Amino acid sequence: MTKDDDDDISAFDADKLQSDKRLVMREFGHKLRANIGKIPFAEDVTASFYCAVDGKSPAFVKAVLFGALAYFIVPTDVIPDFIAGLGFTDDASVLLAAMATVKKYINEDHKTKARLFLKKETVEEVE
Repeated sequence: MTKDDDDDISAFDADKLQSDKRLVMREFGHKLRANIGKIPFAEDVTASFYCAVDGKSPAFVKAVLFGALAYFIVPTDVIPDFIAGLGFTDDASVLLAAMATVKKYINEDHKTKARLFLKKETVEEVE
């Protein structure tokens, strides 16, 4: 796969990508903060966000991650998020599948930013 292939999003719906990106940019922080203690995969989802917004990430990576992150944000998914113990099961499955698809692009910088963000949010939550 060449660099040009990485930037080709012809296999993806460009309007859906932009819609997902707008939703994620607008709502991700709020959704994560509201559920930070309820989701065991908070670091993974946050690293995925940082990968999706990274200007160096190929377009197809952004399409996959923004789609999965949008699914995480939307409250009306297969298993509603408010159901204790099960609510984020489908979100985790979608995110894990997306991350497995693009795992080589989620780098240590994204993971470090995620850990720092979560540490800051956890400290602020305690204060």
